[in-house]
Amino acid sequence: MVDALSRDVPVVIPIAAVEQHGHHLPVYTDSYLLGEIVRRVSSVHDQDALFCPLQWLGNSDHHMDFVGTVSARPRTYLDLLRDLGENWLRHGFKRIMFINGHGGNDVPGKQAVFELRQAHRDRSDLLLLMATYWGTGSNGGPGSNALTFVQNEMGHACEWETSMMLALNPALVGDYRDADPVAPGNAFLPASRGWTTRDRSAPGHIGVPQAASAEKGEVLFSKFSSEVGSLLDRVIAWDGQSWEG
Repeated sequence: MVDALSRDVPVVIPIAAVEQHGHHLPVYTDSYLLGEIVRRVSSVHDQDALFCPLQWLGNSDHHMDFVGTVSARPRTYLDLLRDLGENWLRHGFKRIMFINGHGGNDVPGKQAVFELRQAHRDRSDLLLLMATYWGTGSNGGPGSNALTFVQNEMGHACEWETSMMLALNPALVGDYRDADPVAPGNAFLPASRGWTTRDRSAPGHIGVPQAASAEKGEVLFSKFSSEVGSLLDRVIAWDGQSWEG
């Protein structure tokens, strides 16, 4: 029973998306992959954290030129996340962690926890976090192993996502071997440019899908699950007051 839990138990809220993933991956790729990472983490932490059902609706407006995408507008999505967090605060829980599996959720997710904190600024016992699973480690890339990765960062329907899907359910992967590479490019860095997916990619993927393999997918699942689990360990161990953890 949820009501029997200590209010110091972390509440983990997985958030992802349903959107186009090029010509070779299903529209629920982000939700499917994050669900597997959360499954692995929860198998270790099922007694010391509360895992919410995965929220499949994401902020995917930049993919709306591609049929199959379902999206909430950024402000609508931000308010949805803020309300989800507010629900658990209302129930008395104090440690809330959104774990994200879609790049478009990053900005509204961070803003949601920022706004939540301002709304409860008189409290000193809250820990409100938003983290994207491929950014929870000190090194965002796959690290050193026997396999050679072409990409050193997450793309979209790319080497990483295609590899993880091959490891999880290869029957859902289409012809990734004929997908031409689409480089992420340098879009006026270090500035942040407004963009749609169609600005960057006619087929809808960004990265090098043909470099994918199931073996690489398992390396990535192992890495990301371990890193999310380590972050959750820090949340569990937090002393309830300090800035650092």
